[in-house]
Amino acid sequence: MIETLVLQSLTKSMSVLYVEDDKDILLGVEQYLKHFFNRVDTAQNGQLGWEKYNSGNYDLVLTDILMPVMNGLELSKKIREVNKDQEIIIVSAYTNSEYFVESIKIGISGYIIKPMDLNQMKEALYRSVTKINALKEMENFKQNLIEKVAERTTELKQSMEHERQLQYERIDNYEKTIYSFIEMVERRDSYTAGHSQRVASYAKMIAQAMGYEADECEKLYQASILHDIGKIATPDAVLLKPGKLNPLEYKLIQEHVVTSYQLLNQIPMYKELADIVQFHHERYDGKGYPNGLKGDEIPPLTRIMILADAFDAITTNRIYKGRKSLENALIEIDALRGVQFHSDVVDAALKVLKDVKIDDRIHQLPITELEEERFAYFFKDSLTNIYNKNYLELILNRNHDEKLYHFISAVFIENFSQYNERFNWKAGDSFLCDVADSLKLTYPNSLVFRIYGDDFLLLSKSPLDIDIKVLEALQGVKESEIIFNVKMYNLDQDNINDLHDLELLLLK
Repeated sequence: MIETLVLQSLTKSMSVLYVEDDKDILLGVEQYLKHFFNRVDTAQNGQLGWEKYNSGNYDLVLTDILMPVMNGLELSKKIREVNKDQEIIIVSAYTNSEYFVESIKIGISGYIIKPMDLNQMKEALYRSVTKINALKEMENFKQNLIEKVAERTTELKQSMEHERQLQYERIDNYEKTIYSFIEMVERRDSYTAGHSQRVASYAKMIAQAMGYEADECEKLYQASILHDIGKIATPDAVLLKPGKLNPLEYKLIQEHVVTSYQLLNQIPMYKELADIVQFHHERYDGKGYPNGLKGDEIPPLTRIMILADAFDAITTNRIYKGRKSLENALIEIDALRGVQFHSDVVDAALKVLKDVKIDDRIHQLPITELEEERFAYFFKDSLTNIYNKNYLELILNRNHDEKLYHFISAVFIENFSQYNERFNWKAGDSFLCDVADSLKLTYPNSLVFRIYGDDFLLLSKSPLDIDIKVLEALQGVKESEIIFNVKMYNLDQDNINDLHDLELLLLK
């Protein structure tokens, strides 16, 4: 269920055109849209809507289908001809399959059925404006990067007049490279932001300590910056998954090494870097990938990148695994000498990395609104918008080491199936949302989860006194056979270290 304030925050600077021939509906929806959008324009048929569209600039278009002069589908086709990316939502009482098929062909963004349900309206608006904001964000980023490329190109032209022919070749190569990377960067994994830069810094420090020449150190630095570029071809469901990967997902993520090599090898100025990058997941003992190289079969500069990459992973907070201290990270690196890493690389790393400053604020938790949506895709319950079982499992695994939470309160809803039978499934869903909202408001310092359909868990640092009367006051409880049963468990005393331990305890 989309909250009004959330939607308002996304639409406050946007404009919308609403086309509807029924005056009463037009006025009602127009007033509703003004709660969200900065500018709301209206038209009473498709022709007037088309004229208004041509004279204005709209982020979103909503239109009825059956209207005089020009219908909504005809209007949508004309808009698509001049703006293939325009977000268009059909608002109509007609559910004829032909209209749906035609809408799909046109590329309509959403379809709202009359009479309009406000939640349905908000859901459709939310999907469209989220996409609009994402596209704007990407376009701004692309434009800024293009401007920087232009600035850098101008600088190169001014500084290389004495080598004009060579200059043109390098500029052309440089521009082609950067423009190809624009699309790559737009699809990068936001959860590992900064990882490549840190790996590059660590790798260069180690190479310098091992006595490599300056040009070799710089080559390694550049290769490290680009070592994960192949992840642009990794499916979103794998790349953006903020938890542990299953075996199939792990196989898919491994493909990024080959893709990185193939991408860089196609660019003349990066061919040497491609040779370093392609083996950065090999191991000294031959158990790495993609080729299972071992020992000195692994190129010298790649050996350094392998250790730098692992060091950053060990010292960075992941959602599913906490970071290790610098001291413990170096102990682990040393323990993997002759197993994962070359001994001479380990010797140099232990010397130069012992004084690095690790930013303990680096984590994989979402920051931007887009990242919040990705996070919610994996860890939020789609009905109640509280956390789901997947996030509970992850938190319990991390809590085994970090000990942030000590208590779990379980709220069991008994006879919920009778509630559904009596009031219908939609009412049952609404009731579960009310329970979730009540728990979140009453216990704001706890993590609230929905598991197994109609059970709720609260994870807290201190014991909670769950007030059943608050839940019993919810709408519909008195007229039903609903019974709330509350139990509390001590994570330490009950030896609850993971989801399996908890499930065994709940079954008792």
